[in-house]
Amino acid sequence: MENNSAYNSDVDVLNMKDSRHKFSLKNKISRVLWGFASLILFRPFSLRIFKKWRVFVLKCFGANISWTSMVNANVKIWAPWNLEMGDYACLGPKVDCYNQGKITIKNNATISQKVYLCASTHDFTDPNHALVLKPIVIGERAWVAADAFIGPGVTIGDGAVVGARGAVFKNVTPWTVVGGNPAVYVKDRKIVGPKTKEC
Repeated sequence: MENNSAYNSDVDVLNMKDSRHKFSLKNKISRVLWGFASLILFRPFSLRIFKKWRVFVLKCFGANISWTSMVNANVKIWAPWNLEMGDYACLGPKVDCYNQGKITIKNNATISQKVYLCASTHDFTDPNHALVLKPIVIGERAWVAADAFIGPGVTIGDGAVVGARGAVFKNVTPWTVVGGNPAVYVKDRKIVGPKTKEC
């Protein structure tokens, strides 16, 4: 894992103050409309045959999402317009996608059941506790296992694995396995395939 923390440097506190955020009236109205639409047009269509229908509904609300993505019907998405999903990316059952800030899930990345993705925080040095948006990026072929927490501003590198119930507050190096709370490096990830004949 990289050594940069979202919470332990003066530079990051300055960045927080530069990225304070208040939501517009348009945003608030859009979230109300999405709330109704998700109850009527999204959640009831839970069978796998409605996979592309759910993608269509998300696209109607501004999601930048591939038609080959898989989003389970009981996923909680705060703002579809802040969601980007690549080819064959997956949001598993009961994932909480709290995307006040943008969340990007790249090609072939898997977010397993009950994962919490949190792309915002508050400036605890501010007496008004100002909201701060910090985007999350999940790299290609990464896997975030069940019930993990991915904190604000975190990038999970390509091919990386976050173990079940891990809590990640720092960027994760590509092709590594991390786990625990807070998550720490466990080992490198190596893909082992069938042996091929040598020439």
